[in-house]
Amino acid sequence: MMRTPYAYAVAVRRADGSVNVKREAVERLSGLWKPLSWPVVRGFAVLIQSLVLGLRTLNFSFNVVMSDLESDTEKEKKNESDKGGDFLPILFSMIAAGAVAVFLFILAPLGITTWLKGYFPSIQNWVVFNLVDGVIRVLFFLAYILFISRMRDIRRVFQYHGAEHKVVYTWEAGENLTVENARKKSTLHPRCGTSFLLFVMVVSIAVFSVFKFHAFWAIFLSRVVLIPLIAGLSYELIRLSAPRCQRGVFRIVVMPGLALQRITTKEPSDDQLEVAIIALKEALELDGIKAREAQAAA
Repeated sequence: MMRTPYAYAVAVRRADGSVNVKREAVERLSGLWKPLSWPVVRGFAVLIQSLVLGLRTLNFSFNVVMSDLESDTEKEKKNESDKGGDFLPILFSMIAAGAVAVFLFILAPLGITTWLKGYFPSIQNWVVFNLVDGVIRVLFFLAYILFISRMRDIRRVFQYHGAEHKVVYTWEAGENLTVENARKKSTLHPRCGTSFLLFVMVVSIAVFSVFKFHAFWAIFLSRVVLIPLIAGLSYELIRLSAPRCQRGVFRIVVMPGLALQRITTKEPSDDQLEVAIIALKEALELDGIKAREAQAAA
């Protein structure tokens, strides 16, 4: 899946070797509501929009794969019964994913830290408490990434992830979008979503330390309520550091995220690079059309 300011496109390789493409315009957040373009606020808004687009592309790719496995009769029955679009599946997927994330990366680390506090008096200190909680959260995150990386299907997803980065690097370098050019590029990119998630983990330690509560339920609820602020601050930090990632302190800031991408990206095959190139070309073409329409309407 490739995203541009005004559009996105997803390309899926079918069983017969052909490539199915879906592309749609993306509404600019500032056009929906001016405050959504404000610093920090825009970060959480972009996160929600990205989650929705990600789930929509997964839904599309799943349907393409399933269509290769279904008979013609099954396809006809499915087309007749499919009237509700993909809104409800996306909504339910977001709720389920959110619940799992809250349990795994907020509730569980908080519960373990609270339990450890009874054995280690130093954790009674609020800053130390949040530091321990944050370290446990990062360990959970790393364990989760390492666990899923061992799955064959996820490894293939990580190869496509690497293909996306290589193709984006090719376009950023102003080179022709070819497999030969993309093959030479790195799979590690400073603006990757993996890096963003790691930023969130680290920023949350500082933010949670500012707001002090005593009751377990109050601490838990504060962590949930503060997610938009943490996401917004993390977005601004990665937005600031990514263009300067080769200089001074910013190079140090992006290094952990790039290191984590050695797990979440793998070297792609040429046919995977081809799919990524098709997706980016489609997104860029539609982006150009929508950008011209926006300029004409201004």
